[in-house]
Amino acid sequence: MKSKKLSEAIIKNFKNNGFVLSEPDVLLDSDYIIERSGEKFRSSMLTFDREDGKTMCLRPDLTVASCISFLQNKSSSKIYYSGQAYRRSGSKGANFINDQLGIEILGSKNLIKDDFKVISTILNSAKKIKIKKIKIKVGDISLFKSLINALEMPERWKLRLIRHFWRPGYFEELLKRLEKNTDIDAVTFDADKKRFYEMKKFDQNKLIAGRSISEILSRFDKKIKDPRSFADGKKIVKIIKAFLKINCKLSKLDDVLLNFAKKNNLKIDIFKNFKSIQNLKKLNHDINFVTNFGRDVEYYTGIVFEVFSGTKEIASGGRYDDLLKSLGAKKSIPAVGAAINLKNI
Repeated sequence: MKSKKLSEAIIKNFKNNGFVLSEPDVLLDSDYIIERSGEKFRSSMLTFDREDGKTMCLRPDLTVASCISFLQNKSSSKIYYSGQAYRRSGSKGANFINDQLGIEILGSKNLIKDDFKVISTILNSAKKIKIKKIKIKVGDISLFKSLINALEMPERWKLRLIRHFWRPGYFEELLKRLEKNTDIDAVTFDADKKRFYEMKKFDQNKLIAGRSISEILSRFDKKIKDPRSFADGKKIVKIIKAFLKINCKLSKLDDVLLNFAKKNNLKIDIFKNFKSIQNLKKLNHDINFVTNFGRDVEYYTGIVFEVFSGTKEIASGGRYDDLLKSLGAKKSIPAVGAAINLKNI
């Protein structure tokens, strides 16, 4: 009964803030989750095989399910949902159900305004049901991308680090390889370079493994002109690790990032695109900013946050501007959302 009353109060607040009910499917094609979210969801999915061989899963969260419903049914772009998410938990593989209430703004037109709208609506809902001792942890995935793109290293390394940021274990392995320069074998490189000059004498239109010789040579030529010394790799890794240790009050973030840029001889304006985070100062809450946060779900692209009551996480969410395109939209559609976990209230 208590849970029902809390839900009704939260839903009323969602409606008052202009959100419209969406009822996404309970069953999803498991590929949607496997290909578009992180290891956390993959390990917790509850799946089964249909007679036609298709693997289905119970929705582990309602964001992906809501996005699929939005694309299929052309529903309202400002939605709320009330339902259950299903995940495997514990070393023995026990199952549990999470009752979730959430909101999404799909097709977000004003990113800064809509980021603030989602978080403020969640906080206002917590206030309506008299949640106390609220603390907020925020991060911004796009700041990491800005840092990586500002560092002087081969494009292939930038792509690797950004692509695998959501996989902390493998990401650490990449940093070790970058630091020790172990992705380049000198003997192999010299042999390939010799072969490069030999192939320049061949017919440039000839195909090898589906690629023309001119294309192969073009790519290798880029690698030759894009060298990286051991010293550079070590320095770059040191900067990345220092960035991922940033953990400060939001009120001090501007100074912390400015000092970080100066200390590492980076352009001061590399972190200019974090107005959504700065805008959260208006919330007048205890907010901590953590750079090494939001990496357990692959589809996040910008601001990420968690709301706590004491030590209990009561809500979480973030921006995911590329998810809808990966689910079948013709182009990227800006989107942001959050879910309240009733279990912890």
